Amino acid sequence: MKRITQHEVSHVLRAVLVMLCLSSVLTAAESPGGSHTITTIVSTVPANGDINPYGIVVVPQTIGRLVKGSLLISNFNASSNFQGTGTTIVQISPARNRSLFAHIDADHLPGTCTGGVGLTTALVVLRSGWVIVGSLPTSDGTAATAEAGCLLVLNSSGRVVETIYGTLINGPWDMTALDLSNDNGGGTALLFVTNVLNGTVSAGGKVVHGGTVVRIGLTLSKGAAPFVESMTVIGSGFAERTDPAALVIGPTGVGLSKDGFSLYVADSLNNRVVAIPFPLLRQSSAHTGFTVSKGGALNDPLGLTVAGNGDILTANGADGFMVQTTPEGRQVAKFLLDSSGSPPGAGALFGLVAVGQNVYYVDDATNTLNLFH
Repeated sequence: MKRITQHEVSHVLRAVLVMLCLSSVLTAAESPGGSHTITTIVSTVPANGDINPYGIVVVPQTIGRLVKGSLLISNFNASSNFQGTGTTIVQISPARNRSLFAHIDADHLPGTCTGGVGLTTALVVLRSGWVIVGSLPTSDGTAATAEAGCLLVLNSSGRVVETIYGTLINGPWDMTALDLSNDNGGGTALLFVTNVLNGTVSAGGKVVHGGTVVRIGLTLSKGAAPFVESMTVIGSGFAERTDPAALVIGPTGVGLSKDGFSLYVADSLNNRVVAIPFPLLRQSSAHTGFTVSKGGALNDPLGLTVAGNGDILTANGADGFMVQTTPEGRQVAKFLLDSSGSPPGAGALFGLVAVGQNVYYVDDATNTLNLFH
């Protein structure tokens, strides 16, 4: 049996208390509803030509070069359009201006990141100013050259200060966080990361069941890089395989329920949303958890976020729709976000984030940030 350290106990107890407080102040109105409009905000392409926007997150506090209310977006492809070679994070201000937040040089990293840099949908920003982004790199845009990568930790000026790597970090694909940092730069945080390269490349396109969800406990202190206190596999056995168009298909979007008792995961290959119970506390894997919703309007769910009322919003990878599902598993609505390409909407959607009744999302087909409102 794994020994639970005092630091881990502190992490989870504080996390539970915060989640219980948050669940008591929910506003049921904060979810999509009624008639809607889609507005293109701005191109996500920086000066170096990186494309294929994947991750998106709201900046919670102004600190350094981070501006509260802005959106950070990570790019997965370089201008060559090779997947797993994008190296930039852009910042879109509330005034809809785009600037370069970070251009990450794989040859000048402060630690190990196996294979280099190819920024994925795994992107979070902590209140204390730390930005953490996943890397699943390739050398030529094909799954045959995909390597384990790492999590890159950047400061509020956009400089990489450390890497988080090891056997449990293997193709970090998406991520969410429970942020318990404070205004003084201290506190703790829990990261929840999906991984899609456990045996995937060697299987040569066949489905394997090695996808994982890893919880990482961080201790934060002002003036020092986050310290990794613990890594725990809380989900395992997810279906994954390589794909010529998508590079890898496997467990993707993750989001915490409003009470913190479930971690929702977009199980793409099984066309379902699952929940891992007690993600803040558990010290062992729940395997693939239990099914919240399967089939219906879901069509290769990739990006996932949780609306203010607790409903689960997922972006379909195969048809350009966003699906709204209640925590009880009832699919209550679907909304068309992209109809380009053949088949319409396929391969266009990844990251999305709910802000009040609005949803911001990235569109890979047009390389733009869009607003669903």
